[in-house]
Amino acid sequence: MEILTANKAKTHFGEMLMKVQKEPVQIDKNGKPTAVVVSIEEYEGSEKAKLEMLKTRMKIAEYEVNNGMTSDGDEFFEKLLAGEFTNEKT
Repeated sequence: MEILTANKAKTHFGEMLMKVQKEPVQIDKNGKPTAVVVSIEEYEGSEKAKLEMLKTRMKIAEYEVNNGMTSDGDEFFEKLLAGEFTNEKT
């Protein structure tokens, strides 16, 4: 991934748009990573993958609810706060 300073990205915006067609470009401001610019195809692919993952999670949740594979939220958080899910008790 190519890395550009914010100033260089601003002054060479057209060139950056051409580069993102091949690979993402990281933009750094004050020496710190601030943003990543990607092509529309990569962005849409990422959004589609997130939607598919959400649909899969929803199907799993529906299966678990329909098959009584749920737990009481209050009881779960009480156990969590009591340290029952770790080796250390509080």
